[in-house]
Amino acid sequence: MVAPAALRVVRCGGGALHGARAVFSVGARQAGRFLLCASGDFVKMYSVATEELVRLLRGHGDLVTGVQLAPHNHLQLYSSSLDGTIKLWDFTDGILIKTFTVGHQLLALYALPASEDSVFVIIPKRDTYQLVSVKLTKAAGQDMEAKELSVVLEGVDASPKCTAFGREVYSPLGDWLLSLLFKFSLRATNKKGGNNVFTCVACHPHEDCIATGHADGKIRLWRNFNHKKEYTFSTLHWHHDKVLDLAFSVEGTSLLSGGVESVLVQWHSGSDCKKDFLPRLGSAIEYVSISSDGTFYCTSHTDNRITIINSNLRFSKTIQGLIKARDIKTGLVVDPRTKALVLNGEPGHLQFYCLQSDKQLYSLDIVQQEYIHQAGLNQSDLARVAFSAQGKWLATVEEREETDLELQLKLWFFDEETQSFRLNTRISMPHEDHVTAMCFRDMDEMEDDSLMLVTTGRDCVFKVWVILEDTDPEGNWSCDFVGSYHGYQATNCCFSEDGSLLAVSFEETVTVWDSSTWDLKCTFCHPPGKIRTICFGRLTCSKYLIGATDHGFLCCWNLLSCALEWSAHLNVVVLQPDPLSEYIAAFSWLFKESSLFVFKPNEPRPICIQRKFCKERIQFAAFVPRDVPETIGSEKYLWLRRSQLFFLTDTQELMTVSTKSLEERLTLSSKQLAVEESLPVTPFSLLLGKHRQQQSQEDVDLGKILLHTPAHVLPSASFLCPIFINSLLVSKENKSVEEAPAEVEMESEGAEDDSDEENTVTEMKQEDIMPTESLGETTHKLSKSEEKELRKIRKTDYSWISVF
Repeated sequence: MVAPAALRVVRCGGGALHGARAVFSVGARQAGRFLLCASGDFVKMYSVATEELVRLLRGHGDLVTGVQLAPHNHLQLYSSSLDGTIKLWDFTDGILIKTFTVGHQLLALYALPASEDSVFVIIPKRDTYQLVSVKLTKAAGQDMEAKELSVVLEGVDASPKCTAFGREVYSPLGDWLLSLLFKFSLRATNKKGGNNVFTCVACHPHEDCIATGHADGKIRLWRNFNHKKEYTFSTLHWHHDKVLDLAFSVEGTSLLSGGVESVLVQWHSGSDCKKDFLPRLGSAIEYVSISSDGTFYCTSHTDNRITIINSNLRFSKTIQGLIKARDIKTGLVVDPRTKALVLNGEPGHLQFYCLQSDKQLYSLDIVQQEYIHQAGLNQSDLARVAFSAQGKWLATVEEREETDLELQLKLWFFDEETQSFRLNTRISMPHEDHVTAMCFRDMDEMEDDSLMLVTTGRDCVFKVWVILEDTDPEGNWSCDFVGSYHGYQATNCCFSEDGSLLAVSFEETVTVWDSSTWDLKCTFCHPPGKIRTICFGRLTCSKYLIGATDHGFLCCWNLLSCALEWSAHLNVVVLQPDPLSEYIAAFSWLFKESSLFVFKPNEPRPICIQRKFCKERIQFAAFVPRDVPETIGSEKYLWLRRSQLFFLTDTQELMTVSTKSLEERLTLSSKQLAVEESLPVTPFSLLLGKHRQQQSQEDVDLGKILLHTPAHVLPSASFLCPIFINSLLVSKENKSVEEAPAEVEMESEGAEDDSDEENTVTEMKQEDIMPTESLGETTHKLSKSEEKELRKIRKTDYSWISVF
């Protein structure tokens, strides 16, 4: 008997692309060059020419902290991780060559050409950090122990930007690399109030020159430091805040610097007067990288973006991952059209994040105001977002709190022509206080009568918004009903599956309303504690209403009997129903660990319990429908068959749960790369593959297409009749009528057998070759005119029918 697969927590995407310095592969052409960067537990390889994700290197068990090309084989890559291992990859084929277990957390990685069999790493030691050299053995085998460590320097900084290696100096007595260490000292603050704290360091590739960045925005170039007490430095100053990273060009003729201003500065010949700028890069620059031939620059940004820049400071490409917003107020919402996750992005923007490609699809500007990067300013930001069932309507709430609260409710309509959302209605101050929840009811979006929006607020009311018919063909939204309950604050709202009931929680009480007459039907209460979240059951469990209180109770009420069905003592922080099944996922938080419980409302015993599966608090969760149902071997995990569960932690790590092992968890792109000899997957290739699949099914689905297409858009029956007859003919794999020589007569294999069974077999084998006996009847042989007509039908192009 095969043991059921265990449920694994996987970092599915959204990893920080700016966690370590990115590196360029060595290539003669732009089309054959790649950018390799750390992203969570993975190493990602992007195409410089197309910015597409080409390969995902999996294998580390914790955060990847460094990537470096192997100095003596540019087709191989070293990567370090907090899991205490160094891995050697053949990144072009995605093959893991070796794993070196060091046994310490690795915070940074450096690979030098002079050290062929060793690398340098930064490891923790009590309250400080060490720069050590790790000996990499060349013995046979894939998993190796690398316990031979040599301490190079004590008391270094944990940041990889604060350690740099300069040009190589060899001793005339041998091939030993000389370690030249110098100490420069500056006062923490100078007489003018400048902050001299070091933030980053870079070494000149050919000269004895060191560049240091400081917290006051100054850059210092240190020279003559190989003479005792005679070192000199010059100062470059443009940044108004701390310098975040420095990098010399390949020839050393220029210096690149980046900071919080989102501007890449290029200093020429170490002069304060000669500098060029590339502004408006979006967010603060964390790392600056340069290709080995100097033709490309790369900047990694705090908003999880990588920008590829030409050497003449012209923008080339951008790779945008999941933006880590300062505060996620909208939660995780699924766009019904694209199945993308929608949440806060840049200030005042909604980001649409594709889970399959781990990239941002696009960003929608909601606030439509210029954001000022200055601390202490209260600026408008997104607080709530909701989609209608088919994604036709989008509702957003933005708020700004100065002396008085400013609120705006905006309704956006999806324009099919422009394939984007267009602002339809703007409502100022929809509530007198903060909006706490928002949801749509849309049983049939073709009828505007069924479409309505409900908002709840701290002003102790909930409001119902509907579309008014006026001169605008799309209609404008207006308030239709205002409800309240004993002056309590309204905190949550949700509609039943059929839209006939609306549940609104008012502090400790849940109220149920008739959505057609707005009559209060019943109330539920389970003291002590206020209602934290509510949801209706679905499908066979639609008669149940589930709620969680902030005092640690999970309750299930029966809407038919208006009584409590069951309750459980559980501190639920997130309650998420699956839109395609009866299952509901509940995340609890206890003793600084998160647990997962999956249940059906009609069964008080959970179907799946995963205790202490995450040491971070879960903020939000969402079920995303799968394109193809998953094959699940265990009944315990059948709730993962039609939808996939994603959740966001308080550190904004996007995770999911999976029953597949590491080898089985291949993305669609990885599978296609393996089939097509590791060629990068482009949107055109995916579109072509989909077209070929549709074309192969055209004959099978033709009858269905004809029957399901509206009659008023179909051509005449005389034109469709040959198409339908042609779809019923045998496939081209069998021998056609015209290919059989007319002068050759073949004798049936079952001519001498009177058995009906053998006659049937003979008919199957000799189809379209000669007349055969079946049930005592002889099929008529086609005449030459009939064969000519048949050839004409087959040559006719009926591809236009596929559009229907």
